[in-house]
Amino acid sequence: MSSTSISPDKAKKARTVAVASYIGTTIEWYDFFIYGVAATLVFRTQFFPEFSELGGTLAALATFAVGFIARPIGGIVMGHFGDRVGRKSMLVTSLLIMGIATTLIGVLPTYDQIGVWAPILLVVLRLAQGAGVGGEWAGAVLMAVEHAPPKRRSLYGCFPQLGLPSGILLSQLVFLVLTGVLPEAAFSAWGWRIPFLISAALILVGLLIRLRIEESADFERVRAAGQVEKLPVVQVFRRTPLQVLVGSVASIAAPTLGYLVSVYMVSYGTNTLELPTTTMLWTLVGVSVLWNGIMLAAGLAGDVLGRKPTFLIGAALSVVWAFPMFWLVDTGSLFWIFVALVVITAANSIMAGPQPALVTEMFPVRLRYSGSSICYQIGSIIGGGVAPILATTLFAKFGNPAVSTLIVVISLLSLFAILFAGQRILQAQEPTAPQAQQSRLQPLAE
Repeated sequence: MSSTSISPDKAKKARTVAVASYIGTTIEWYDFFIYGVAATLVFRTQFFPEFSELGGTLAALATFAVGFIARPIGGIVMGHFGDRVGRKSMLVTSLLIMGIATTLIGVLPTYDQIGVWAPILLVVLRLAQGAGVGGEWAGAVLMAVEHAPPKRRSLYGCFPQLGLPSGILLSQLVFLVLTGVLPEAAFSAWGWRIPFLISAALILVGLLIRLRIEESADFERVRAAGQVEKLPVVQVFRRTPLQVLVGSVASIAAPTLGYLVSVYMVSYGTNTLELPTTTMLWTLVGVSVLWNGIMLAAGLAGDVLGRKPTFLIGAALSVVWAFPMFWLVDTGSLFWIFVALVVITAANSIMAGPQPALVTEMFPVRLRYSGSSICYQIGSIIGGGVAPILATTLFAKFGNPAVSTLIVVISLLSLFAILFAGQRILQAQEPTAPQAQQSRLQPLAE
């Protein structure tokens, strides 16, 4: 069936779901990334004043990484219920968890006010943020992919991915406005709280949108056929272990590049190159605008060229660009910094664009929420949680070549995972109802 042969009503619903997924993930990533920006700009002084400058920066980034520890928990729990009761309800749940946690961070007392309880509560709320976003990605991706026209699943699947650069863009703009309007002392004292409090209004918008979309037709067919698994997470590891391995390793490189650009490079530009904070934030704003366009093109390329070839091009570009990126950044020239970051985000986008369709298609519908969520969260823990801290530590000891080497190694891991993955791994075969019953006793041959 061609992408144009579906009914106009279904095409309209598919577009609505794709846009709704994009808006919802943008709000969730805005919440997630305002924490990252605040961690690099003010959390060292507000929550870790007893540490040295490097120690405080690492402690603040460590609380950022804590969110990644909770993400697989959120992914597993919401994946379980997403495969049992539906995708839509889990999307609403994840948005509520994220919104409440983010708003509470905005009113959290500092170390000077309540002592050690301040960083403890900060970590607890960060864990809640991680749990919320942990169940977000797979649900939003599945809603977009499973509603999409058959030959446009990669394009529609990349809409939730656009929430990443859009969330970065929105978070940077909010902080830029605040740092431009407020004196530095006022921003450090209370102004940093405003972006977190804005989240309350954004969450209401997201909820209104998500409550109006319909459940995935693919899931409804599984439920109607009586193929819903009792313990989908267990069955994912039992029946599709190779898919979990390949999908997880493949999911490391894109978040590594994304978080190094959005978190590590802000800290590097301001602390090492001694550039104004606003300069680095405006640079990321410009990069994020292009990021969205490149990712859309990569999503379309996943349908035209294929998921696997498109992904491999992005991974290869990140390997080639890892060292030149820092050579250009270290010039201190805003033009070359911008060029360096645009190319590395292009590598990220070319991988991330087809990634949703690539990973979700590894799993049958009845295990898809759990399987794709596990892969994405494992990749994000390593690529997004560990990478910025490891990059900061490596730079302190060995300089930029060590950070570039880190990017090369991680990118090669993801490249080889997809390069050597066979079609039986990359494309799940959906069983008939009798086969589904039999598969409860035998591993799936996917």
